[in-house]
Amino acid sequence: MRYAPLYTRFCAALSRLALGLAVVGLVAVILCVQWQVFGRYVMNDTPTWAEALAMLLVLFVTAFGLAVGVRDTGHIGLESMVALLPERWRHRIEILIHALVGLFGALMVHGGWLWASAKWNEKKPMLPVPDGIDYVPLVIAGVLIVLFSIEHIVALVQGKVVEPAWN
Repeated sequence: MRYAPLYTRFCAALSRLALGLAVVGLVAVILCVQWQVFGRYVMNDTPTWAEALAMLLVLFVTAFGLAVGVRDTGHIGLESMVALLPERWRHRIEILIHALVGLFGALMVHGGWLWASAKWNEKKPMLPVPDGIDYVPLVIAGVLIVLFSIEHIVALVQGKVVEPAWN
């Protein structure tokens, strides 16, 4: 195994954990939907909680997948435009891009925290959880995006490349 700084190993571990949780969450979504269909058509008794839980799980799966996509640079980018720039400018623009992505992650944390706090005392109608839990994935994804953006900026300054955690 090649040498990797502690922060990079930490971010890679977080990325693998987020990806694993996203896969588990996706399987849980499939099971919830299948249980709802089974209950509706076989038992003639629709489990109302199944749809609500599936929708909540989709929020978490999306948040974890989004964060992993940022770390593994799987997000949408206009690389062809940046590739046309001289090397010195390309390097600066790449740092700026990661800084802006990190800023967006910080805004996600802030907004998600405000909404989760505002809605935490309300209860979801179909699940025994606070209504503010819908915004927790936004906070988690935002924190991960900030951490992963910092990792990319440090790697660019050091002239290194962040390798995807699933490699």
